[in-house]
Amino acid sequence: MANEIWKYGLAAGLGAVVGAAAVVVLSRGDIDIKKTAAALLSHGLDAKDKAAAFVDTAKENIEDIAAEARHEQGKRKSGGQQA
Repeated sequence: MANEIWKYGLAAGLGAVVGAAAVVVLSRGDIDIKKTAAALLSHGLDAKDKAAAFVDTAKENIEDIAAEARHEQGKRKSGGQQA
């Protein structure tokens, strides 16, 4: 659930940044809107891919830590029963 919140939060944040950048670029004057929009969208997609990779890496690291913690807990439990 927390991962979903992060993903939606990142998507909303990136959307706001791309939207703000579009407003700034379009307010500068006579610009080829189609080329500018394509360039902005391309950079937005790059940012989305980097954010998704970061989230995936963080998720894998958290899963590894949780697995190690469960392993340590199991060792303590089995060691406590023998004593």
